[in-house]
Amino acid sequence: MSYELAKPYSNPEILRFPMTHDKEQLDEAWDENVEIISKYAAAGKTAFGVLGDPNIFSTFSHIATIMKRKQPQIRVETVPGVSSITACFSLLNESIDASFVVSDRSAVRSTLVLKATKPREIAASLEQEGFSDLKLLERGFTKRERCYERDFPERSEYFSIIYAKRV
Repeated sequence: MSYELAKPYSNPEILRFPMTHDKEQLDEAWDENVEIISKYAAAGKTAFGVLGDPNIFSTFSHIATIMKRKQPQIRVETVPGVSSITACFSLLNESIDASFVVSDRSAVRSTLVLKATKPREIAASLEQEGFSDLKLLERGFTKRERCYERDFPERSEYFSIIYAKRV
């Protein structure tokens, strides 16, 4: 499907990604594909098209991590589209007005806190819960966007999000 969507605008290449839980096969495919993608990227702008969420339970996450490690000179940028999570609520005609969980039923390793107007207080609480890698995004995708890694301000704007990860 990604190929068909990209075809009118580019000359896309289909990469091999086995649908398996075999870590060895996945690692091999990810490494091979990083090599293919990096050759294109070295020659200019390159896109990796996905359906759904590029940074949530995705192959792109693995490719981006490996690319950053093996080819640090290549800048990896994610351009968000319509999240499958928000699309699901739209298609089901449902609304969310309180906290909810997104899960593949594995152990919880990360969390998002929306409307993080008291980031230091929230960070202290998250650290008590075992989260140690915290980031704050204020006014994302605006001209006044700010990202913090640690050293959070006491107060933050309504449109602020804290991402916390257990490491």
